[in-house]
Formats: sequence, C-alpha cells, structure tokens
Amino acid sequence: MIRVLLADDQLLVRAGFRALLDAQPDIEVVGEAADGEEAVASVRELAPDLTLMDIRMPLVDGLAATRRITSDPQLRAVRVVMLTTFELDEYVFEALRSGASGFLVKDTEPDELVRAVRAVVAGDALLSPGVTRRLIEEFAARSKEPTGIEGLAELTEREREVMALVGIGLSNEEIARRLVVSPLTAKTHVSRTMVKLGARDRAQLVVLAYESGLVRPGWLG
Repeated sequence: MIRVLLADDQLLVRAGFRALLDAQPDIEVVGEAADGEEAVASVRELAPDLTLMDIRMPLVDGLAATRRITSDPQLRAVRVVMLTTFELDEYVFEALRSGASGFLVKDTEPDELVRAVRAVVAGDALLSPGVTRRLIEEFAARSKEPTGIEGLAELTEREREVMALVGIGLSNEEIARRLVVSPLTAKTHVSRTMVKLGARDRAQLVVLAYESGLVRPGWLG
C-alpha cells in the first residue's frame, strides 16, 4: 500500500485528490496539511511514502518544507512531488534542487496523477506530462555555475555518460538505445551512479548533472 500525505492550503484541492487516490486499491491518503509547517510535522509523525506538496502555502512554503524533509536523514525514504498551478512556475527547478522528485500541475488528468504517484514511489523522476526537455533546460539555465560534486570522480566514463543522458531527460529505454545496450544495463548504470553520488532519486541526478557541468543549458543531446 502506497501511503500519501496531501499538503495544500486549499481544502477543495485536498478533498479532490483524496477522493481520487483513496479510490485506488494500492494507495491510501494517510494525512493532510494546510501549510508547510504542518506538512513537515505530519511527515515526521506519519512517515508517508510520498507527499504531494503545494509550492505556495502560508507560514512555511512548499520549497522550505521540502528542504526540511529531504535534509532529514530519518525521512530519506519520503518522496516529495510539488504541486503547481502553472507549468512554467519559476520555482520548479528550485524545487528539484531542494530534493523534490518532480512536480505536477494541479489540473493534471486523474489517471496521470495516479500513475505519477506510483512512478515516484517506484523511484522514477517525474515531470508533468506537458513539460518538455527544453523546459528542464530553461530552469537549469538559472542554476548556479558548475561546482565540484562529491563522488563525481568515482564515476566511470560510462557512468558519466549515462548521468549526462539522464540530465537531458532520457528514460532508461532511450539511454539503452543511445548506447546500444539493454534497458536493464542502462538501469544498472543509473542506479550505480545514484549510489555513488548519494542521489535520492532520478530527479536529483538531473540536478547534479547540471550543477556539475556534465550537462549545460542548450544541449539536447
């Protein structure tokens, strides 16, 4: 059973998401929060598998709440997906840097929301279906200048190559075709890279790919 926490200051939004998710046989909404402070407290109390977190909330916003959750070693297993009203939200890339596993626009189709919850809990990064690779790069262009990333020197040449391909938005299947290897081999390379860099998930690996300079804005591969 996938345990989900809903954090949004709009009661109707939470009620709609709860009704949809609770109707699934493998998903259970275990709690709700109306602001970031309450969200962090609820995550610590309930330890959900996934938190759907609104970016803009009173008192403590979703970005600050996400940073507090993802920086707590005891909450490392908790995944956070940011909710936003607009796809081009200026805070989306900052949310990924803060440790979010991805984001969704609030008017996402019901079946896409359910698939997203399952995908993130399974370890996949998530970008709203309408968001293209160019959008990733648009936000990446606002990121910091390349910096030294701990663990980068431990990567093999192939792992660096795979990390760069993850950074431009390729799936394991697309990476496999690009490198002429099996999808399982591609997945193994991605997993090993994440372990060496201490990345929580694929979304954080994308951020590290940009911040390390392995991928630069404007390169689509």
